[in-house]
Amino acid sequence: MSENSETNGNGKLKNKEYMKKLRKLQEKLCMLQEYVKAKGLRVMIVFEGRDAAGKGGTIKALTERVSPRVFRVVALPAPSDREKGQLYMQRYMAHFPTKGEIVVFDRSWYNRAGVEYVLGFCTPEQHDGFLRILPAMEKSIVAGGIHLIKIWLESSDMEQKRRFEARIDDPLRQWKLSPVDLLSRSRWFDYSRARDLMLKATDTKEAPWYILRSDDKKRARLNCLAHILKQIPYKKVPHEKVKMVKRSMKDAYDDQASLKGRRLVAEIY
Repeated sequence: MSENSETNGNGKLKNKEYMKKLRKLQEKLCMLQEYVKAKGLRVMIVFEGRDAAGKGGTIKALTERVSPRVFRVVALPAPSDREKGQLYMQRYMAHFPTKGEIVVFDRSWYNRAGVEYVLGFCTPEQHDGFLRILPAMEKSIVAGGIHLIKIWLESSDMEQKRRFEARIDDPLRQWKLSPVDLLSRSRWFDYSRARDLMLKATDTKEAPWYILRSDDKKRARLNCLAHILKQIPYKKVPHEKVKMVKRSMKDAYDDQASLKGRRLVAEIY
């Protein structure tokens, strides 16, 4: 199939082609899921990036066709007063994967390297200490048998502006905007410098960062899923073919008539 037949006039993937490619990748993710369960692997995927970089849509593409009992998404709120008194990593470690589980962090401990640092929610000393000790911590996590995959979604200045404006005008997406999000828009270069410091300190051999260009959301999602599949060698797990069983007619009765007189949801549509 030619490139022109897959794309529209502006170079974006046609939705039909996107869905076709997405389905193939999601089928492979289902195979990966069975392999992780069968082998008792522990996998942790960290998604980070600027506000409106496309983390939510990418995570949805990753998880919408697999079991939430294997692919578990963690998106923690702001820390409580109790959690503020704990070791910084403590509340995140409580969500680390057990055998046969893939944990997907929608933002993670790297909040300290980004929003907390830029907006002054932590001190410069706390930020410096975090970047100094984290490589050793992540090295120990990997040495302990966890597959750690870190993905940074990188969107451009103009694309973030466009997405923010779209959210402002769309009542279905306005909930995605918070005062912190809007403040981040004015601090673009502060976030860029924080990103650079983070990458310099924590892009290690044991736990490398992978940069995902995300201005084109559809291509970014496909590229991300393909990348994750390459990070964990897997094979198809053999299992018996499922066959439909026949319904038993023993003690059969009219089970719809027994619902007569019950309260029904109005069939408006």
